[in-house]
Amino acid sequence: MNGESSIRELEAWLILLRAPGLGPATLRELLAAHGSAAAALAAARRGAHPRAQEAACRAWLAAPERALIDADLAWLDVPAHHLLRCDGADFPALLDEAPGAPAALFIDGDPTLLWQAQIAIVGSRNATPAGMDNAHAFSRSLGQAGFAITSGLAEGIDTAAHEGALAVGAPTIAVLGTGPDRVYPARQARLAQRIAASGALVSQFPPGTTAQQSHFPRRNRVIAGLALGTLVVEAGTRSGALITARNASEAGREVFAIPGSIHNPLARGCHALIRQGAKLIETTAEIVDELTPLARQLGASLRERLAANDGAMVPRQAATATRAADPDYARLHAALETDGLDIDTLAARTGIAVPALASMLLLLELEGEVVASAGGFARRPP
Repeated sequence: MNGESSIRELEAWLILLRAPGLGPATLRELLAAHGSAAAALAAARRGAHPRAQEAACRAWLAAPERALIDADLAWLDVPAHHLLRCDGADFPALLDEAPGAPAALFIDGDPTLLWQAQIAIVGSRNATPAGMDNAHAFSRSLGQAGFAITSGLAEGIDTAAHEGALAVGAPTIAVLGTGPDRVYPARQARLAQRIAASGALVSQFPPGTTAQQSHFPRRNRVIAGLALGTLVVEAGTRSGALITARNASEAGREVFAIPGSIHNPLARGCHALIRQGAKLIETTAEIVDELTPLARQLGASLRERLAANDGAMVPRQAATATRAADPDYARLHAALETDGLDIDTLAARTGIAVPALASMLLLLELEGEVVASAGGFARRPP
């Protein structure tokens, strides 16, 4: 695709993403039927789908507001800003498989983190000090075990989860219910900046989109869809965290819950989840043991997806230059041989936990430094 057609395709995506009432499911249907966003836009303008015939949608498609599209293009022109589209090889595979997945994601930060094994940590905005401590401690420990920590940038448990990951230098992903350039509540702006600098802010909503109540259940669905499992730390019986847990269950992902005192109203949501089949969790090791095999499967499915797309690569991680000096990567490079080694052998040689090792190997494979085969992983011959 040449430069002019690429720009035309990107603009078609932005017009479709902003079309009132069109929605991700309809957009995916149009893409599947017509093959590209430009062709889908032309078909939508012809009224090829009932939703495209609704008055507000029809008016927008006929005359999209140029200033909004130009603002989107300007936002995307910033090097750290990205648009991941469901028809691209870099769209996160786990999310793509989840019910109600968005058609595209706006990213501020490192888009390759969305391919890493993730654990979602969610809970009450009005958490107790004990709940905050638990969220922070589990996040730190799971981050050190190699998982990216995903949450929703809300106050309370979400904040403690993000802060725990940042405290140990682990990647953390914040999924927003606003556009990628808006922070809600505004007092979370400093935390959002820290996450964008070393992790990723993720939104299915275009830049400039303000907070709306209907956006947050959709935000919760993305949190659950990105992660291998969801840990609910503290939640009342009407908490939005229970929606995230239900989304995780519907997507076939693991749901974990930390029990609490019978006298704590914020433990009741967790107790309800446990009665419904969520795994009662007391230690990080229980989660790591449960999710490590799934992390390996994720790595295998991503390699298959890479091969199916003729070697198309996800965008190179923003920290590539820094990684060359990372001692973990140095140990991994030293352990690799020209003959394949299985991941357990590499874990034993390097002392790196398997989930972290799987993510590291995947990034090195995507960047052409490692070759995966039936025998395991090998250094690519010079």
